[in-house]
Amino acid sequence: MINAVICGASGYTGSELLRILASIPEVEVTALTSEQSAGKEITELFPHLSAYKGVRFEPLNMNVLVGRGDIFFLALPHSASQEAVEYFHSHGKKAIDLSADYRLKDPLVYERWYKTKHHFPHTLSHAVYGLPELYRQYIKNSSLIANPGCYPTTAILALYPALKQKIIETEHIVIDSKSGVSGAGRKSDVTYSFCEIADGFKAYGVASHRHTPEIDQELSLIAESPVKVTFTPHLLPVTRGMLSTVYAQLKGGTSLDAVHSIYKEAYEGEPFVDVLPIGKYPDIRNVRGTNICQIGMAISENGTLIIISAIDNLVKGASGQAVQNMNVMFGLDETTGLGLLPVLP
Repeated sequence: MINAVICGASGYTGSELLRILASIPEVEVTALTSEQSAGKEITELFPHLSAYKGVRFEPLNMNVLVGRGDIFFLALPHSASQEAVEYFHSHGKKAIDLSADYRLKDPLVYERWYKTKHHFPHTLSHAVYGLPELYRQYIKNSSLIANPGCYPTTAILALYPALKQKIIETEHIVIDSKSGVSGAGRKSDVTYSFCEIADGFKAYGVASHRHTPEIDQELSLIAESPVKVTFTPHLLPVTRGMLSTVYAQLKGGTSLDAVHSIYKEAYEGEPFVDVLPIGKYPDIRNVRGTNICQIGMAISENGTLIIISAIDNLVKGASGQAVQNMNVMFGLDETTGLGLLPVLP
């Protein structure tokens, strides 16, 4: 039995972790923390999680919690995860951090984009970026995983085969992304209220979104040369779902059939990447509630490769990917708990 503790379990990420873990008999959730909701039953906040009826949130007391878990999911705000991750990791526990605190390998880059100092650079050096499709073997042998951001997941999976096979130019890559409102988290903010979001569509974080250096970092590693993308996120008036349209210049007149074959080969056997047939394109409703990333592609008349990827921002973009990483770390079948079908309509 794997004992799991979720720190910061009262948000949408925590809720999705609980929903997924409830279907895994090998895992027992032994503790849930929430500073604001400490003492409340889970079902007071999330009535749909009836499997946890009677279980209560508690404060984040690391000294108490450390003996109650084999794996710790940190669904805490950025910067708040730093100390907790360091504590559990230093006590020999496995940790999956769903914040950005351990994603950026350079602490100075982290400080620049997140406006706070990284206090544990030694622990940071042990973190493995938790995108199983790229780093499965490293995840398997690691005890500290930095769960990727949702936008970076769509961008990296969309570009990985093309960059790996060097069929696109690394300059002037454009990533145009859209996310459902749940990506902003479960908080009271007029900006994300129904009246402000419904019937609207807008860009935000233009030329300044904090996922940009994460995308650049991982794409540069794949390309084996510096990559600086143009990334613009947008807010969709839907609850969940994320779609990215990526534009990159093809080299040497590569045909669409050839590009498609490269993508099919790159993701052959990957349980959670679905490369669609030529002429078919992703739709967020077809991945809603699942851990699937759908990918489609086309080539424009001017030789631009257009790659479209779609995920559920709360599942493959957060909690589902965290469970996928847990499965790899503990030697479970990677799909355990993640055989989720989309809900339609």
